[in-house]
Amino acid sequence: MSYRLLVFDWDGTIIDSASAIVDCIREAARDAGIEIPSRERAAHTIGLGMHDALRFAVPDLPVERYPDFVAHYRKHFLARQDTMQLFAGMRELLDDLSKKHLLAIATGKSRRGLDRALEAGELKSHFRASRCADETNPKPHPAMLLELMEELNSSKNETLMIGDTSHDLEMARAAGVDALAVTYGAHNAEGLRACAPLGCIENVKALEEWLKSNA
Repeated sequence: MSYRLLVFDWDGTIIDSASAIVDCIREAARDAGIEIPSRERAAHTIGLGMHDALRFAVPDLPVERYPDFVAHYRKHFLARQDTMQLFAGMRELLDDLSKKHLLAIATGKSRRGLDRALEAGELKSHFRASRCADETNPKPHPAMLLELMEELNSSKNETLMIGDTSHDLEMARAAGVDALAVTYGAHNAEGLRACAPLGCIENVKALEEWLKSNA
């Protein structure tokens, strides 16, 4: 197999942020005075659009209170963002891949959040295109991948989705493209394997080796 377009998730795949995001969700619930979700429940929401994430993480929160919850979350996230770093070896991997493939991002982040993260990480030039949850139908809907493939003129069998959540893998399946799971992010390996990806990769070095052999 040979892939022209490699589409990466961001949080938990490129950057080590999943644990911090879980903490921020739980702290926002505490600030809002509602039941604090378990770490597992909070982690499951990573990658979803805001409304889907809140419906799952804090199901008792009225919709009219969503903006207040998001404000609490954003306060905690911004306080932590400088501590979130690329996974070891990821920058070097992206440097190499960008010379041989088209790279893109499909993320549950907002456009403002992704642009800020790309700027801080000096990675914007590595990616030809990106889609965020506030621009189109969020994961696991296939819209992000379908739009990226159209924009970058890549067919389904030339495209590979790489992500750390079942939402990434279900999006890929809905779009009809292959998917590769990484198990060092938000969702556990058992749940990822249930989505039947091409493989479950334990670290960035193993991801590099898989891509060299298969992409």
